[in-house]
Formats: sequence, structure tokens, C-alpha cells
Amino acid sequence: MTIRVLLADDQALLRSAFRVLVDSEPDMEVVGEAADGAEAVRLAREHTPDVVLMDIRMPGADGLAATRRISADPRLGQVRVVILTTFEVDDHVVQALRAGASGFLGKGSEPAELLNAIRVAAGGEALLSPAATKGLIARFLAQGGDGHGPDPARAERLGALTGREREVLVQVAGGHSNDEIAERLAVSPLTVKTHVNRAMAKLGARDRAQLVVIAYESGLVRPRTE
Repeated sequence: MTIRVLLADDQALLRSAFRVLVDSEPDMEVVGEAADGAEAVRLAREHTPDVVLMDIRMPGADGLAATRRISADPRLGQVRVVILTTFEVDDHVVQALRAGASGFLGKGSEPAELLNAIRVAAGGEALLSPAATKGLIARFLAQGGDGHGPDPARAERLGALTGREREVLVQVAGGHSNDEIAERLAVSPLTVKTHVNRAMAKLGARDRAQLVVIAYESGLVRPRTE
């Protein structure tokens, strides 16, 4: 099955390089290129790609606005957005995750990392490494919030989770894979996957990345300050 990719970046040379890389893979194809956020949204609606590689800083409608519009469109429910950013430690990245992005990738990443990111996102997983989750996500959810502490609405929705689902959510927020969580909780990876899927359904999360955001915004997991 071919993974359909939309490229959104205001630098034509960079888009060209991404196109060559993506089109060189037998299981991928580029279905469109956008130079700004508004065009990215239009092309997403036209082509319904599996994955959008979205530059976060573009003229006009930026990647953050475009991500929010794509994620809010029910016709694009299966479209996954991977944010491309020059600076991985960037509060806009967390805003993009809140807006519905499935993860982020630094523009300085190796080609193999970019291709893996596309496959991970297309498979419905979150592109959030343990380092990213414990570092960038925790730090900026703490610093970039509204200053009023945990979101009461988010916290209330956690009441729908079972005790085990809450345990699994804490582990997901720690950046652990299903296999790692299974080992930590002494259950099978399949059981972990079931709990993750149920938590996503109950909390209205699009994917694993959204679970991480909810865990921090609800106060279930507290960001570390070190």
C-alpha cells in the first residue's frame, strides 16, 4: 500500500529535496506541494494524503494554523500531520500537537529518520521519542500554558478511564513504547495496545501524540523542572 505524502514548505529547494527522497521509496509517493499553510489545507482536501510534512513557519497562514484546520476537518480524519521545524525546542511545536499534529521532526534529521517518520505517522503512531516527550513536551506544556494549572475539563474526562488505562496513559506520556509499557506493567503488548486504543476513544484523542498532551494538560502527569 502506497503512503501518499503532501509537502508543505515555503522553500522550493527543500520541497524538491523532500520530493526526490520520498519518491525514491517504493511504498511512498508525493501527491502535492504547498508553499504556505492555506495551500496546504486546500491540497489536503483535494488529495486526502496519508501524511502531511508541514513546515511550522511559512508566510501567510503558517503551519500551526494549517494543522489546526486540517485536524478540525472531519473529512480529513485520517490525515496525519508531521511538523517540520528548524528548532526542535520550540513552544510552537507543542501548540501544533495541541492543534492535532501527530509529532514533529527537526529539519536537520537524517533522510532515514524522515522516511521512518512518514511510516510511523501513516501507521497511526505518534512521532514522539522518549527524549522529546520528557524534554520538549513537558517543558513547554509547563511554560506555554495559560498559567492556571491543569485543565479542569481534561481532568474530568480522565474519570472515564479505568485504573489500568490511567496507568498506561502515564507510561505513554513518559514516551515509552507498547513493548516497554508491557514489561513495566507485566502484561502483554497486545493488552497495552488495547488499553491505549480505549483511552484514545474515551478521551477523543486522534493518536498517541494527543494522549501525551492530554496527560500533561489534565495534570495526570506533572512536567519535571530539571
